[in-house]
Amino acid sequence: MRSVLIILGGLALLGVLTLFGPQFGGGLSMVGAAQVFLAVWLVAAMINVWSDVSREGYSVAEELPIFLATFAVPAAVAVFVWWRFS
Repeated sequence: MRSVLIILGGLALLGVLTLFGPQFGGGLSMVGAAQVFLAVWLVAAMINVWSDVSREGYSVAEELPIFLATFAVPAAVAVFVWWRFS
């Protein structure tokens, strides 16, 4: 359930960046917003894995599939936005 919430949070962040980024970003286009999102989301997903490994005691091998899922779903949508609006 927590992974689903993290994925939804990533999609919400992408939505905020792509909808409001071009208005407030000083020339930040939807493609630029998608690119910024990918970098920010990679760091956020890595922090999530680090948190689970260090605090919850999971191994990196156990967290790797969860990292891939939580990063890949919003990243795939961002890549679609990048492709669609470039």
